[in-house]
Amino acid sequence: MRVKQIVSLGLAAVMALSLSACGSKGGGEGDSVDSGAGLPSIDQINVGEDYQDITASIKVLTDRTDIVDSVYNGVYAKQFMELYPNITVTYEAVTDYSSSLLLRLTTGDWGDVCFIPSSVKKNELPDYFVSFGDFETLDPVYNFLQEKTYDDQVFGIPNGGTTSGIIYNRKVWKEAGITEMPKTPDEFLEDLQKIKDNTDAIPLYTNFAAGWPVGAWDAYVDIVSTGDPDFKYSMPHIKEPFTKRDDMTGPYAVYYIMYEAVARKLIEDDPASTDWESSKGRINSGEIASMVLGSWAVKQCMEAGPNPEDVGYMLFPISVDGRQYAAANGNYAYGINRQTTTDNKLASMVYVKWLIENSSIYDDEASIPARKDGDFPDALSDFKGVELLSNNPPPEGEDDLFDEINTESEVGISSDDYPDCEIIEAALYGSRTLDEIMEEWNQKWSSAQESLGIEVNQ
Repeated sequence: MRVKQIVSLGLAAVMALSLSACGSKGGGEGDSVDSGAGLPSIDQINVGEDYQDITASIKVLTDRTDIVDSVYNGVYAKQFMELYPNITVTYEAVTDYSSSLLLRLTTGDWGDVCFIPSSVKKNELPDYFVSFGDFETLDPVYNFLQEKTYDDQVFGIPNGGTTSGIIYNRKVWKEAGITEMPKTPDEFLEDLQKIKDNTDAIPLYTNFAAGWPVGAWDAYVDIVSTGDPDFKYSMPHIKEPFTKRDDMTGPYAVYYIMYEAVARKLIEDDPASTDWESSKGRINSGEIASMVLGSWAVKQCMEAGPNPEDVGYMLFPISVDGRQYAAANGNYAYGINRQTTTDNKLASMVYVKWLIENSSIYDDEASIPARKDGDFPDALSDFKGVELLSNNPPPEGEDDLFDEINTESEVGISSDDYPDCEIIEAALYGSRTLDEIMEEWNQKWSSAQESLGIEVNQ
């Protein structure tokens, strides 16, 4: 497993370097490299009325290999083309999406609309995508714009948003004798042990073989584990942020749950043989008791078998001063290719606006709508009444500082799955303790702070 992951990590690094290098080249010539000048802001478009005279064929890339034909091409594209018969929309599903898109973006010849890979840094956004409008204008209308905003321009609008918790099978947890949802890491681990002792279900399924579900744990290290919407962008200035806290909050507590679940054998027997697609049906049927994933996966698990009512979504088991927090973050953001033609850019912007405002995508995928005035989905009923927090913007002049230290340190929070996979490997084989791993991360973070000349708050 380690050899395979090291090779993958090396390939990702090469592709990231290529992306960064190509980003400085600009584009080709003429109309094909219009970076957005002359295009309307997305809020100015009246869907169904404007741009009916445009004739274009646009290609949209997606990571949803499971429903690309049945829903994306079969429903959304079809419905839109009834409204705009001169615009042809086709979807292409991409396996291993994030890595594949890194390579394809460097060519410019990838289509018209894509989900922007998380590894594209903010200062690279203008090199690949057009602006949807300025942040001040669009922020009152749409959720989660901050992550894909650079120099006050919005280069990506998220396909709605997710909150952060744990998918679980209600029936299995009840059969295990659990009557109250866990609020601390140790309570959660004790409940997993009850599931192992009293049912035939896998207490916690890691989805290790896919890689990215392990990296998904990184989403819990800021607001969820601290209750602080400023924590993420203050991390560059924090001394040793991965140190264990007495109250078991903060990033350490997140990785403690991961490490201990593996070390106590509360996961699948062979992490290398896990399968993401089948895991959705297995948690629906009760073969799996729980999985740590964003709320975007809840509806998929509900629809993967005959027992949608058994699939629930609980708060992540960390409490700050007796209170649990949930983070609301944007999904993958739609970006429009700056190297396509002006007509295709306009057609793409019209389609993106229709998709996020007029289609049924948020009910279908049980996600928080892109528009701030949209309705909260029923599938997330367990989170009703819970305050959802989003990360505050970084301090002025520090837009890229978190990305810089995250990359320089090679800790790779939410951008590299490999460090998280190392935690599982260490727990599985007993090769290192969690304290040793977290100490290494602290050292790397401190070295990056020194290298980048960042002031550290003692």
